[in-house]
Amino acid sequence: MVDVVCRKDRHGAHIFLGETFWSTKQKSSGGGNLWAFCMTAPAMPSSLPHSTSDRVATSALSRRDFIRKSVLAAAVAPWIVPAGVVRAQDGRPTPSNRTTFALIGCGNMGPAGLNAVIGLKTVQVVGTCDVFKSRATNWRNRVDKHYKAKGCTAYQDFRELLARKDIDSVEIATGDYWHVPIALYAVRAGKDVYVEKPLGVSVEWAKVLRKEINERKRIFQFGTWQRSRPHFRRVVELVRSGAIGKITRVEVWAPSLAAMDNGRLGGIFNKKSRIFALHTDKSTPPVPQDLDYDLWLGPAPKRPYNAIRVSEQGIYHNYDYALGFLAGWGIHPLDIAQWGLDADLAPPISYKAKGRLSEVPGLFDTVADWDVEATYANGINLHFMDSSVAAGVASKYLNKRHVGGEGTTFFGEKGWINVNRGTVRSSIPELAKIAQARGGQSWPPAGGSVKDSDRVTVKLHAAENGSHWHNFIARVRDRKPTLNPIESAFNGDLICHLANASIRAGRSLKWDPKTETIIDDVGAQAMLDRPLRDPWKI
Repeated sequence: MVDVVCRKDRHGAHIFLGETFWSTKQKSSGGGNLWAFCMTAPAMPSSLPHSTSDRVATSALSRRDFIRKSVLAAAVAPWIVPAGVVRAQDGRPTPSNRTTFALIGCGNMGPAGLNAVIGLKTVQVVGTCDVFKSRATNWRNRVDKHYKAKGCTAYQDFRELLARKDIDSVEIATGDYWHVPIALYAVRAGKDVYVEKPLGVSVEWAKVLRKEINERKRIFQFGTWQRSRPHFRRVVELVRSGAIGKITRVEVWAPSLAAMDNGRLGGIFNKKSRIFALHTDKSTPPVPQDLDYDLWLGPAPKRPYNAIRVSEQGIYHNYDYALGFLAGWGIHPLDIAQWGLDADLAPPISYKAKGRLSEVPGLFDTVADWDVEATYANGINLHFMDSSVAAGVASKYLNKRHVGGEGTTFFGEKGWINVNRGTVRSSIPELAKIAQARGGQSWPPAGGSVKDSDRVTVKLHAAENGSHWHNFIARVRDRKPTLNPIESAFNGDLICHLANASIRAGRSLKWDPKTETIIDDVGAQAMLDRPLRDPWKI
């Protein structure tokens, strides 16, 4: 058994469950299943949209004055954890020795991260933020209930939260298009950042973030949490140690808009599917009073409000806000491929991709399915597919029912090994057993068919308690690199962008790792950047 509790999600892919999650799906307090995302900005505009923070009266002050005075106040007075909080936490470090943490974006993975850190004695959760005000308040209340004291503040505008000098770290769990802008603002405010995957909609924005993080010496963790799961790490250790011999190629696949969750939503090309109905929804109801919609849009183009637009499907599959599952889901198995190849600093340099967008105009305009052939500088081939394509490819060596919605397979001269969120399979049975073993079993096992000379020689750092968030907090405290720092995040994310550009351009692309540009293709290069709606700036 794999030492991780799993089940399949709505896309047919495995997700992990356990103590670090309140739930895998958070419903809005106003009903429905809309994800909450706090949309923020990297620079203070000359005029700010009106919204209020919970527990802070701003009616007598302009937003700018409020933030300026908050910063000044924090600069001259140390932050003090409320006495009730201190009394309620027996055995915890004193307030000055705790790492303060705040959550920006109270939907989906955000609450999962908050839940993962709130039980740590070294952490104090002090803020929640969401453009749906009631959602921030709801999670604030949960935090206060946990601590048995009122010490957490809810915000609707991220800028008020980041103006606080007492906050050490933040998790950014917003829509993809806001990940980098929020992270930039947070880093410039002196915060360490846990940024959900993918990095976002612009390679150029990501370059700025990488530069700022390195120059300001901030801690960064990318939200590809599979690196913290023991069976993924063990597979990577086996691959890097030569357990399957010299690697020749890797196959990677993920769910797509064309193949959604075994039929519950259906595929975008099926006009009778639920996802197609959502795609063609043209309703324009009033904006909920609970939502600051202009702040939600942020740097994205101004569009009329639509409930589907601000739902999980709209956030993932509208090109204003994301590259689609090509990046949003694809980065997970791609990240394991990069890790296993020890290629965190060296993504593929050539791309030949094909894919489809929806044939009918509507809300969802990201790449719906894809088939990408990429090649690394050392000649290793990466085959990156959506699950509909993988069904006919991976089934050549896996049972069709084992292909599933996601996976990464390494092929070597001695055999292959496949890993997904649920299990490990290999043409060398001993390897699958070792990768899934609990505890510190050595490899190869006694009596195994693999030669002793092929023992594992590469040992990677294990995440604290098997938690990606715990790894982040530990690195905030000791200032060492996280399991997925900005360099590996940038290069993994880059694969998604170049695949997307190749599909949309309809031609092969070459990447120059020295100049970090696409070679001799101005049109494709332009796809790696996005303009920002005024007044937002990078």
